[in-house]
Amino acid sequence: MEDDQNDKTNLETLRADRSVWLMKCPVVVAKSWQSIPPDSQQNLSKVVVSLDPLNPQDPSSLQFSMEMAGSEMIPNMPKSYSLNMFKDFVPMTIFSESSQGKVAMEGKVEHKFDMKPHNKNMEEYRKMCRERTNKSMVKNRQIQVIDNDRGMHMRPMPGMIGLIPSNSKEKKKAAVPVKQPEVKRTRRDRGELEDIMFKLFERQPNWALKQLVLETDQPAQFLKEILNDLCVYNKRGSNQGTYELKPEYKKSVEDTGAE
Repeated sequence: MEDDQNDKTNLETLRADRSVWLMKCPVVVAKSWQSIPPDSQQNLSKVVVSLDPLNPQDPSSLQFSMEMAGSEMIPNMPKSYSLNMFKDFVPMTIFSESSQGKVAMEGKVEHKFDMKPHNKNMEEYRKMCRERTNKSMVKNRQIQVIDNDRGMHMRPMPGMIGLIPSNSKEKKKAAVPVKQPEVKRTRRDRGELEDIMFKLFERQPNWALKQLVLETDQPAQFLKEILNDLCVYNKRGSNQGTYELKPEYKKSVEDTGAE
């Protein structure tokens, strides 16, 4: 019994020095990979590394791209992506845990990538985002039928009707406004919310956080997390206190609006 407990608490470190790449991918790519069975032998994608032999020391000569495999299951899903590599990040280590509770170190993060659709597939990606946004904007209304309800909650009961004098303290107390309860907002799917944000920035280039909370009906902290990835916060100038899209996303929104 003691041996079993030791196996569960020990940390496996045989692969601790292995180099690992960490990649941030779009939601549609993650869903496509998760739909593939774990025991499948299908390749998820192919990474292509290109280097300019005439300028091998130039950091910009090293380019990474990815070609998806089996993306036909999701309509309009782009097949080609560009990988932007970042070397300036906090050192990280990857851990794994088996179904038996055994924890192991899988390696150290050597490169960090930001994955986005290739320019030649941008039209397909925009079309897919528009379709997903339209679906997320549809609100399903539910009608509940209450049986055996004779309106007892709407009619005053006999003997419960009374009058309050105009100079009474009770009337003054009743005039005090009641504080409304705080509204609890439910988080949307991150991919759907990003599509809604792009739609809003098509309407106008600058938004304050309070405006976006009212437009999206989302928690402010959740919105801040997405805004930090998509937008730049204006600390001064005529648009002080507002957010606007980063240049790489602003171009995509302008192209979509031009259509």
